[in-house]
Amino acid sequence: MNGRAMERSKDYRSFWPRYLGEHDKPATRALHYLGTSLGLILLAGGVATGLWWLFPAALVCGYAFAWLSHAAIERNRPATFTHPLWSFISDFRMLFAWLGGGLAADLYSPASHR
Repeated sequence: MNGRAMERSKDYRSFWPRYLGEHDKPATRALHYLGTSLGLILLAGGVATGLWWLFPAALVCGYAFAWLSHAAIERNRPATFTHPLWSFISDFRMLFAWLGGGLAADLYSPASHR
């Protein structure tokens, strides 16, 4: 890893563009989408079946794909370690923005590359 780590942000508004900058490569985002989606499927499966072990499996799945992408592709430290809640929220925000076709506007705005 190159040692780059997301610095602490004072608020979520300043965090989001920096978060996007830490997820610059399409392969990184793809692994995040995969992990978050599989996590949601496991969560839904846990609710539908009552199998309690699917709930922690959902978290492990989501984080495993995300952390793998940061280690192998971006070569940076996941934002989870500096802003756990904002990072968790942003994984879903990024997925749903991508699904809705609105992520490109965020990715290519000047604020996302500060």
